[in-house]
Amino acid sequence: MNYNYAFLMYDVGEKRVNKVFKICKKYLKHHQNSVFRGNITSSKLISLKEEIKKAINKESDFVTIIKMKNNHLFDEETIGSDKKKVESIFI
Repeated sequence: MNYNYAFLMYDVGEKRVNKVFKICKKYLKHHQNSVFRGNITSSKLISLKEEIKKAINKESDFVTIIKMKNNHLFDEETIGSDKKKVESIFI
């Protein structure tokens, strides 16, 4: 199945956080702390997963990817401080 949109969340060891962050940032938009999301092609999704597999410790690290057909199939509601919107006010 072809997916065009993804959410990625991770909880990895301190030594690997920066590496996983940089990998995710190449493919998706940083949403909040260890959460990324955005449009992604099938081939880029495969590449992202391969890079993540090489960077993490599969025994102790956690990465989950929620794949969707497009970004119109979900509803998002933010409760509390939306840090990204707050930052954009000062730019």
